[in-house]
Amino acid sequence: MNIALIGYGKMGKVIEGIAMARGHKITEKINSSNPINEANFSDTDIAIEFSTPSFVIQHIEFCVNNNIPVIVGTTAWNEQLDFVKELVLERNGSLLYASNFSIGVNIFFDINRRLAKLMSNHTDYDVAIEEIHHLQKLDAPSGTAVSLANDLLFENENLNSWVHEEEKPPNVKSGQVRVTSYRKKDVPGTHIIKYTSEIDEIELKHTANNREGFALGAVVAAEWLVNKKGIYTMQDVIKF
Repeated sequence: MNIALIGYGKMGKVIEGIAMARGHKITEKINSSNPINEANFSDTDIAIEFSTPSFVIQHIEFCVNNNIPVIVGTTAWNEQLDFVKELVLERNGSLLYASNFSIGVNIFFDINRRLAKLMSNHTDYDVAIEEIHHLQKLDAPSGTAVSLANDLLFENENLNSWVHEEEKPPNVKSGQVRVTSYRKKDVPGTHIIKYTSEIDEIELKHTANNREGFALGAVVAAEWLVNKKGIYTMQDVIKF
């Protein structure tokens, strides 16, 4: 499979190594010195996009308009998701997006939803999310934390919103979920969900030991998306 990397930072370089080890070829590397509109995609089967929120929509539009299936790992663009979905369906394109491509994290998402539904019958527990990442991470809360929080609201009718604060837990009202972001040196990514009552505490935790889990998931997603049309997420991938 011939892969174009849109965004060639730390993650792009790890994806490159894993993709090549799995027998794939990197045909293009898009960054500030090689912008997408000057690149040659004639031999590209699929693109993997890990750039920044300010460029991601432009990159998605380019891929869809040029009939290039695209894997999108950039986060913090969900307010434009409806526009992107309409574009992909209108052009009969192929897009798979996720807030986190780690296989383990996507299993974690599934467990979070199941537990949230179960806990909806136990209103004596307060629920909070903590996310810890490296100092270079631009968005806070992380896209993964946002997904976890939104899933809590969807599955538990007693929860109505989430409140975010950096470096300290926010004050919340009844029905609100605390989301706290911490930035520390050399932390690939840790997410913790805590249910706390006067009697006990239930904790779910996922810790990434390195970036390779995210990169491997993106390559697996690219392999999975080949010859498919439509809009997908990593939840579709882990079900097969």
